[in-house]
Amino acid sequence: MAQVQAISSCSSMNLLFKGSIKSSPRIQDKFWCTKKLDSLQQLGVKASEFNGLAIAHSSFSFASPCATHAIQAVLANDKETTNNTAVGGKPIRKKLNKVVLAYSGGLDTSVIVPWLRENYGCEVVCFTADVGQGIKELEGLEAKAKASGACQLVVKDLTEEFVKDYIFPCLRAGAIYERKYLLGTSMARPVIAKAMVDVAREVGADAVSHGCTGKGNDQVRFELTFFALNPELSVVAPWREWEITGREDAIEYAKKHNVPVPVTKKSIYSRDRNLWHLSHEGDILEDPANEPMKDMYMMSVDPQDAPDQPEYVNIGIVGGIPVSVNGKELSPATLLSELNEIGGRHGIGRIDMVENRLVGMKSRGVYETPGGTILFKAVQELESLTLDRETIQVKDSLALKYAELVYAGRWFDPLRESMDAFMENITKTTTGSVTLKLYKGSVSVTGRQSPHSLYRQDISSFESGDIYNQADAAGFIRLYGLPMRVRAMLEKGL
Repeated sequence: MAQVQAISSCSSMNLLFKGSIKSSPRIQDKFWCTKKLDSLQQLGVKASEFNGLAIAHSSFSFASPCATHAIQAVLANDKETTNNTAVGGKPIRKKLNKVVLAYSGGLDTSVIVPWLRENYGCEVVCFTADVGQGIKELEGLEAKAKASGACQLVVKDLTEEFVKDYIFPCLRAGAIYERKYLLGTSMARPVIAKAMVDVAREVGADAVSHGCTGKGNDQVRFELTFFALNPELSVVAPWREWEITGREDAIEYAKKHNVPVPVTKKSIYSRDRNLWHLSHEGDILEDPANEPMKDMYMMSVDPQDAPDQPEYVNIGIVGGIPVSVNGKELSPATLLSELNEIGGRHGIGRIDMVENRLVGMKSRGVYETPGGTILFKAVQELESLTLDRETIQVKDSLALKYAELVYAGRWFDPLRESMDAFMENITKTTTGSVTLKLYKGSVSVTGRQSPHSLYRQDISSFESGDIYNQADAAGFIRLYGLPMRVRAMLEKGL
């Protein structure tokens, strides 16, 4: 992405905004152009290159109601260097003061720390989010980060926020991408990116960075969140800029810059884990014809090895949101953790699919979502009692778009937020409980009940009742089938 270099007639190098960005995380800053431009061709740049904001090659003026200083904007290429020098005296692309980096402690992010310092002349604050990936992944991170050249490490526990504010809304909406994918990684990225924006504000950073590759979906999910919550932040994506092409290059770069290379064994799979799921990609999975290896799975046992006796679990639900397991009320993260354990020992929630990535290519992935699979089944089944036919059909159709928006990283898009308001309203009566039977990889419903149930036994019973007169069905059938009857009469010349 091209960078914008603003040159002001005054000493300030910042574009003038109307209002304070700190007053609202969602504020949309406005620019006023003193010269009317007829087309994007006059601007000399496609609007899509700047996510809708077009900047002219030639100079033109911006003005705000609060200032009269003219600011000229010109394009500067990503690789344009300045007279500034960073670590080692190397010319830098663009001077940044402080960058918040999404940090895992692995090889890639360990190398990104010195690379940022070398190429942008900045301090690096490493940020790690706990979204339920496991305590082992958080051990020793501060020492690793500082050994790589970071000035500090910030760790935040986002597990409850992740489940309550991201997972449960998707669950309530019934959002499933391409018939199978329960959006585990898609939901985790915006909560992490939002926290990065918060940390950037707290430490006074002017940029954020991530280690996502240019082939994946995650780069979009991170950056759309950055754009939505603080468009003033610069975004640095090393994998789209540097000359490192693989693991060996990264190791060589690390050694050259005295960065301790992580000694953990390199997995043959690319994995992403959080409290909702565990994904597996790469190696033999890149061929869709290959069956996954039995020892690949980590959250669930092989269904063949699951207990020979079924286990029953009761899920309590209020307004489309799970609140209890077997009568015990639990916090969102604790509830999901318990169901992961229960579902995992019965081999629940294994999905093998070929999906369409946002960037255009197809990819094959295997997902383990034991607790999530149980919860989706429970909420969906309770809706069969509490929602009428038309409502279910509309909700299901909107759920497809909802899932697409989440998958595409548009969590903070007004459309998703508006759809979420609909989902919250329409599921007000989705309250009750569902009992499910777990057995060797399968989840089946054995009972459901709700105080708002639209099911009436006195109406549905085959026994005679006062509300439903079976004789009324004859007239209904004649009217409902009238178009078919008329067509048949026409064909027969009647």
